Parts: sequence; structure tokens; C-alpha cells
Amino acid sequence: MIRVRQVKVLVEENNTEQQKRAISKKLHVKPTEILSFTIHKESIDARKKDAIYYVYEFDVQLSSEEKYLSKHHSDDILKIPDETYHLPQSGTIPLAHRPIIVGCGPAGLFAGYLLAEAGYRPILIDRGEKIEDRVKTVEEFWQTGKLNPESNVQFGEGGAGTFSDGKLNTLVKDKKGYGRKVFETFVKYGAPKEILYLQKPHIGTDLLRKVIIDMRTDMMKMGAEFLYQTCFTDIILKDGKICGIEVNHQRQIPCEVVILALGHSARDTFELLYERKLSIEAKPFALGLRVQHPQAMIDVSQYGEKYAKRLSPASYKLTYTTKTGRGVYSFCMCPGGYVVNASSEEGLLAINGMSYHDRNSKNANSAIVVTITPEDYGTGPLDGMYLQRTLEKNAYQLGKGQIPLQLWKDYQENKVSTSFDEVKPEIKGKYQFCNLRDLLPEFIQESLLEAIPVFGKRIHGFDRPDFLLAGIESRTSSPIRMVRDEHYSSNIRGIYPCGEGAGYAGGITTAAIDGVKVAEEIIQTYSCHQLRE
Repeated sequence: MIRVRQVKVLVEENNTEQQKRAISKKLHVKPTEILSFTIHKESIDARKKDAIYYVYEFDVQLSSEEKYLSKHHSDDILKIPDETYHLPQSGTIPLAHRPIIVGCGPAGLFAGYLLAEAGYRPILIDRGEKIEDRVKTVEEFWQTGKLNPESNVQFGEGGAGTFSDGKLNTLVKDKKGYGRKVFETFVKYGAPKEILYLQKPHIGTDLLRKVIIDMRTDMMKMGAEFLYQTCFTDIILKDGKICGIEVNHQRQIPCEVVILALGHSARDTFELLYERKLSIEAKPFALGLRVQHPQAMIDVSQYGEKYAKRLSPASYKLTYTTKTGRGVYSFCMCPGGYVVNASSEEGLLAINGMSYHDRNSKNANSAIVVTITPEDYGTGPLDGMYLQRTLEKNAYQLGKGQIPLQLWKDYQENKVSTSFDEVKPEIKGKYQFCNLRDLLPEFIQESLLEAIPVFGKRIHGFDRPDFLLAGIESRTSSPIRMVRDEHYSSNIRGIYPCGEGAGYAGGITTAAIDGVKVAEEIIQTYSCHQLRE
């Protein structure tokens, strides 16, 4: 088949027949010569609001492909490369015990899935609950404020992404088909097929839950074992190499290989690993607030009046560099979504954004965050984590356990809001009006006050007086990185740090891809033929 790029079709004319005509025009062939075609990629060109186009890459079958390609070849017309993912061959070092994966978020699940496919019968443990029970626990927390520190928006099967938008965006260069493997696996277990080709694919928190359940069921058929409410509490070493782990401060499980697929909120585990001399270093991350605007306003600004109701809820991406050199940017933008209480520790409060698959709430939300580096918060590897905790404690105290909320005009005037205007909150969890100027360090406040009016020039209405801010957005990424070598191994032999918590991913797809890469390394190194039960 032939891949054809940069094929444009007007939004209002988009149908199968028009797509076929556009392909034939691009290829300079008759429509009858096109035997079949499928979408490989789909994006939107909204630069001209009076004429918005879908931009496609199509995989096309022609009646005489070889003859055509011998005469035509360009960056936009090429033979489709082999993009099939293949499991690597097993290594030769015998494993006596099954590999253990700590954490059932995207990195852990996909590492486990690959190992299960290859016959390694991994054991996956998670301090939280399986997804069916976790959803009930989180819903109760949002309604009552009663937090379960071991199973919440951050901890439990599926990881933090289970209560997010389910965005699958990634900037990872994918020459080996890792991303395709991840996306095809999602589709296999019930995700919409369009995630295979959309420029900005998302599943939605509601559909993602079912995908995880079905994925787990198949993994168990392949020999994987899942242990929930099982907290990793220590490592057991012999001659500088791992020989087992302790869980729940009592049970020991022997192993030679452990994948640490921790989330970015496993702070007690970070402290444990640092005490056990695992090599950890501080890394930059970002802090800020989450904003809410009417989704209809964002749609009109991004697409114009003509197309605002024809297209799916619009997203945005904003960046700005302040006069002092600080980076300010939008993060985890959720069209038609909700701001959610994402706390995981008693007496601390953090928030996140979430959307269901249909993205049908009245508001768009995103975090507007400011970059910080180790130079801002201290010299120790865990100092960024301690800063997060301090600010989350401030947020909890400011809102008396509820999400602190404020109108933009009142944030500018440094006063507590007293009532809503046109913008009403879409929030999961209790909230109350507070002065968010009492929450953040001065340099972050100044950066937000400088950047948001600039964003208002890029998206009409972004700096409207009544848009809502909530705090604190502190879990943008892990504040630490667990150092690993070119074989994904830490300084402690047998421990493989992986995913977002280890500092090597930022979102569902990149975490899942990292899980696939680490699992590949284990498969290529070790043999599973001598595994014990």
C-alpha cells in the first residue's frame, strides 16, 4: 500500500467520497484506480476560521502500486514501511523467580502485558484497590471528603491517568512501533479505534476503566498475577543485588528482577529508596493553578463561529516566557472536563483535571503552571518533593480541606471572591472561595499575573474577569529521577526504574512506552524457562 500525506478536505464536505476525490487529486490518478483506503493520521488545520480543513495521511491501495511508485515518489507519497511491533527474543540468564512490577499504572501495566505475552508470568502489585473498588472509593472521597491514603486519585489500578482525560498525546519519536503497540493494545481492549489516527487522541476516564479491566483479565489468562492493597515497603539485598521485596511490612516475595513503575506521588516510597541508597537526583517540574473557562468560548476562539459547533470540543496549548526567564505554560488541558480533588495524603490537597469520553461538561480546564528547578527549592534529591508537600499543606489549610477557588479579577486584586459571575465551576469534590495569592511563592504569582493577560491575546476571553482559578496544581511530573543506565537498570542490580514516578515519562502514552522498553530489556536479558511458581 501507499501512504499519502497532506490530503485536505473541508470540514463541511468531509465524507468518504470527498476523501477519495482528494486522494485521487493528490496522486493524479482516477478515483477508479483507488481500490481502498484507510486513515493513518487525522488533524485539523484551523488557521483560517472561514475555511477549516481536516488534514489526512491515508494508506491507499492502488490497482498498480509498483508501477505508480516507480514514477512517483515524494515526501508526501511513499511506500508504507513495516510498522508491526515484534516481541524480542528471550535472553539466556535464567530467572528462578517471576519478575515483580511495583505499580499498576500505564508503565506497570504495559511492562506486565509484554512480559505476560512473552511467558514470564509477572507479579504486579499495587498499594491501591482494583479499578472497580477504587472508583467507588474515589467517588466517596469527592462526596464526603473522607480520604483513603492508600487508594485514591493517585494510587490504585490504572494509576493517576484513570482519573484524568485519558489523553494519549506524546512527542516520543516512535521508530520501533512502541506507540503503535500501546495504541493497538488499548483498541484491542475496547478503546475507540480513532485513537489510532487522531492527532490528539483521548479515551476518557470512563472508557479507560473498562479497558484496564479487560486488559487485566487477559493478562491473568497469560499467567500474570495481580496483588492489590499490597504496598511495597522494603527491598531485600544480597551482595548489592536484589533478592526479594517486602510488602505491607510483613510478607517477603523472592525475586531477581523488580520494575519500579511508581507514580509521581509515591513519596514514602521515594524516601525508602533514597534511604536504601538507590541513586536518585532532583529534576525540574512545574507548579501553578488550574483554570476553568466556558468550553463554548474556547471553541469559538479556536474554530470561529462557523465551525464551533461542527467540531469536537477544542483544546489549546499556551506557552510564554516571562521577563525574568520563567516558563509558563498550559498543562493537561481537559476540554469539556472537571477539576478534581486529587489528594493522596492526609492534611494535604492537590488538584487535577479530568474528562469523560464525550467531554460534555460546560467548562474547559487546564493547569497554568510555572517551571521550577532544583535551584529554586534546595540541594537535596527529595527537596522538590518536600516543597510540593509544603504547598499542598498550605492549600489544605487555606481551603479547610476543600479546593480553594477564586475569580481571576479577585486574584488580580488580591481579595477573596464572594460570588460567581457567568462562569460556574465544574468540580469533583467540595470547594470554597479563598485568596489563592496566599498559596503560591511570590515568583509563581508574578509569573501567572504576567502570563495570563498575554494568553488573553492568543485566545479571546482567556483573561476574562470571571474565569475561575483553583489550587494547587503540584503533581505535573515527578520531582525526582531514579538514575538508570543504558540497559534501564539502577545502581542496585535487578531494579529497573520505569515510567512517570521514576522521572522518565509525562502522561499515559509515554509511561506505557517506557514500560514496553523496560520489559523488552528484561526479555532480552533473561530466560523464563526455569521460573518457579
